[in-house]
Amino acid sequence: MIALLDYGAGNVGSVLKAIEYLGYSAVRADSPECLAAAEMVIFPGQGHFGQMMKALEERRLLEPLCRHLRSGKPFLGICLGLQALYEASEEALGVAGLGILPGCVTRFTGIFKVPHLGWSQLEIRRSDGLLQGVADGSFVYYCHSYYGPMVPRAAAVTEYGQTFAAVVEEGNVAAVQFHPEKSGDVGLQVLRNFLAS
Repeated sequence: MIALLDYGAGNVGSVLKAIEYLGYSAVRADSPECLAAAEMVIFPGQGHFGQMMKALEERRLLEPLCRHLRSGKPFLGICLGLQALYEASEEALGVAGLGILPGCVTRFTGIFKVPHLGWSQLEIRRSDGLLQGVADGSFVYYCHSYYGPMVPRAAAVTEYGQTFAAVVEEGNVAAVQFHPEKSGDVGLQVLRNFLAS
């Protein structure tokens, strides 16, 4: 079973449509029992880091999510679903993230407009896994004000004032800062690669 983690926010509907377009079926996982039964979990995060972590806790989704991440079963985080993997975020100081990735999520600063909204290019560093069949320099769609620091596991990066991790992959855990469900053929290829894993 493919489960879309539904904590009351996030772009669940659009991601579900993209998955169905690719010929797969998925369910909305809004209970700990449904999440615990999943073979694959997709976490389409959206909104505020602190509110997301609070909602996961209140809905009793945090513990089964952490179990899934440790289980070796496939996981894909999207946008805030990537940021949740870090230890913390400047958006909600004092609120712990999932701690899979080291470091703290940071707000964009400098001369660029915030949020980072629209199409930007991927600089691919590893062309297997999620990025198989995706050309270096491909454009993907972003909508975010915060970004995760660079980690050794970054399979692709994007430059927007700062260089940030656009795609992270390690073992069963994968995540993207962009929105694959809004990124045309490139985004569909990323989802296809994950679903086939």
